[in-house]
Amino acid sequence: MGKLLENLNIVLVAGLVLAIALMAGFHAESLSAEAILRWMHVFFGVMWIGLLYYFNFVQIPTMPAVPAELKPGVSKYIAPKALFYFRWGAAFTVLTGAILAYVNNYIGEALMLQPQVRLIGIGMWLALIMAFNVWVIIWPNQQKALGLVEADDAAKAKSARTAMLASRTNTLLSIPMLYAMATYQTLGS
Repeated sequence: MGKLLENLNIVLVAGLVLAIALMAGFHAESLSAEAILRWMHVFFGVMWIGLLYYFNFVQIPTMPAVPAELKPGVSKYIAPKALFYFRWGAAFTVLTGAILAYVNNYIGEALMLQPQVRLIGIGMWLALIMAFNVWVIIWPNQQKALGLVEADDAAKAKSARTAMLASRTNTLLSIPMLYAMATYQTLGS
């Protein structure tokens, strides 16, 4: 069993098989594309927000205490990999959420913040702002800060600060966004 759990791809496939078995076992008659889409939306959302919180609650506050000789291990190996899953988690969360809103016929009304779907619309707008921050501010600046693209030391320092501030903005926005998304599902608009 240990050998199976050492391989992330096997763990992911096994988790997917177990999820499909649960879906089939409990909802075989009522299982729909919408239900699968909602599950995917939550999966990618957990990946995205989980990594956002990892960066803000663990990595950023801990880096000043990491000895200089160990920092390249984070900046060359851990951060780029985490940022890969972070930005694609954001993209797939937004994509599956938009498809879900379209399938349920409320995407236009939600984005226009119409009363019956205003709460989910606010959550969608917050998520869109956050995804914009990920792809347009955080990722390009992290590429400079981590040395993945050419930049002098001053540009790296400025980019690191810009990325951190955008990430903190996303942390701030994630709290009301999660409220809007979760509350809409249980209480409605």
